[in-house]
Amino acid sequence: MKVVIVGGVAGGASAAARLRRLDEKAEIIMLERSGYVSYANCGLPYYIGGEIKEAEKLTVQTPESLQSRFAIDVRIRQEAVRIDRKAKTVQVRRLEDGTLYTQAYDKLILAPGARPIVPPLPGVEGPLLFTLRTVEDTLRIRRFVDEKAPRTATVIGGGFIGLEMAENLRNRGLDVTVVQLTDQVLPTLDGDMAALVHEQLRRHGVTLRLNTAATGFERREGRIATFIQDDTPIVSDFVILAAGVAPESALAKEAGLALGLRGAIRTDAHMRTSDPDIYAVGDAVEVSHLVTGQPALIALAGPANKQGRIAADNICGIASEYRGSQGSNVLKVFTMTVGGTGLTARQAQEAGIACDYALLSPPSHATYYPGAANMTLKVVFEKPSGRILGAQAVGGEGVDKRVDVLSAAIRAGMTGMDLAELELAYAPPYSSAKDPVNMAGFIIENLLTGKVRQVHWRQALCPPEGTVLLDTRTDGEYRSGHIPGALHLPLDELRQRLSELPQGKTFYVYCQSGLRSYLACRILMQNGIACYNVAGGYGFYSHGAFAAQSAVGGCGLCR
Repeated sequence: MKVVIVGGVAGGASAAARLRRLDEKAEIIMLERSGYVSYANCGLPYYIGGEIKEAEKLTVQTPESLQSRFAIDVRIRQEAVRIDRKAKTVQVRRLEDGTLYTQAYDKLILAPGARPIVPPLPGVEGPLLFTLRTVEDTLRIRRFVDEKAPRTATVIGGGFIGLEMAENLRNRGLDVTVVQLTDQVLPTLDGDMAALVHEQLRRHGVTLRLNTAATGFERREGRIATFIQDDTPIVSDFVILAAGVAPESALAKEAGLALGLRGAIRTDAHMRTSDPDIYAVGDAVEVSHLVTGQPALIALAGPANKQGRIAADNICGIASEYRGSQGSNVLKVFTMTVGGTGLTARQAQEAGIACDYALLSPPSHATYYPGAANMTLKVVFEKPSGRILGAQAVGGEGVDKRVDVLSAAIRAGMTGMDLAELELAYAPPYSSAKDPVNMAGFIIENLLTGKVRQVHWRQALCPPEGTVLLDTRTDGEYRSGHIPGALHLPLDELRQRLSELPQGKTFYVYCQSGLRSYLACRILMQNGIACYNVAGGYGFYSHGAFAAQSAVGGCGLCR
């Protein structure tokens, strides 16, 4: 059997290695148009920033190592330009001299990845604009920074690559401006959680221009001006284009293979395309979202590796299936860790799923052990089933651990009640006896069983007539900052002072994080007083986690 693989990196290289492990006799040919066949593309920004010192560390496998260990015929700087499905051949161009040849296959795996989106703007092809996809791109940017010693940079786009580049360039001492078309960075987060990331970026000196569209570029005395709508151009020494990626599916389209969302290659659960002898894996492929079952594009290394393995299995007669992606991710933003999995609340609502979310700010480990720091955890669940739909976490130590646990819970179809029952490893340096994941489960269980009702800050700041905001924090906390107009009654005095509450009112109750206000709600409810807990508490409010999404104030937040 002769298997030709177009593209390396995660999906293609994983498929090649798995094929060899399953079939020692197969002839495996890998075509890679760059000079690097298997590299750590997620580490590329960190080489530019100097965190990774040696370029060689970026290389996972070389053509020589794949040949010696796996007997794979790796052909770098060779580009597949046309597929003849009837003849079962691929036309290949040698990029060093432009010559063409024809390569036959029995089975073909397409792993071309995704290409950076380069918007068709005036001046976008200039020499001071860079994209980041390959090792060659990385070396080019690193060489520019080392040799030209730029002082300023503009990053177009606030996704994973954009923020990683902003951090690494800032760590090199550059002044960095991030231009983002929408009102938040990181579309993998809800806006309230992204606001915490905005705060972190600004704290580390990154200038954020949200709701801002780049309209063109122009060279100016050795620098580059980024034109933006209705404002003064941003002038910097160079620009990083990180406006997202699109499936690299031109080869599949020209071959007449079925395409799906945004032109991605459509496959079945076996990673087989509309041609039974052609498979496709990685960032160029449309997947089924694990939670909704709807088509999705999820460009991540983990899914690509799994898809490569599954394609190889099926080629070798093992009926493996890819069940879908949930987009589990984690990102370093200076001293902050940001992670997520599954659906955001916004995505769940857009998918027509009735949902709510638990919002809490638990410590990373037992508070009596030194070094504990709070994280913000948002767990989205379906109503009324309690099924976990997604989770987001922002903080420091322990964020990745909770995202991984919740990722596994989503894949297992678990509910909030299941989270409450999870037995998770505990010792004071690592967690608390009630882990943050358990705590999220307790909140969900309380909401679904009616032990407490909750509102979110957008509702709390625009309450209906007859509703009163009630602050249950201590006197000192109240003096340090509170919601204007809120009634103040500390939790520990609440039972003795219930008579002071205005009669016939409904209370929106808040504390610092939501725990004391929950206790207050239990007291109020059992005394026949209508109340709702304000999710996230004053801590969430004070970080601008809701207001930063809007330029208007007051009830203009209720949209």
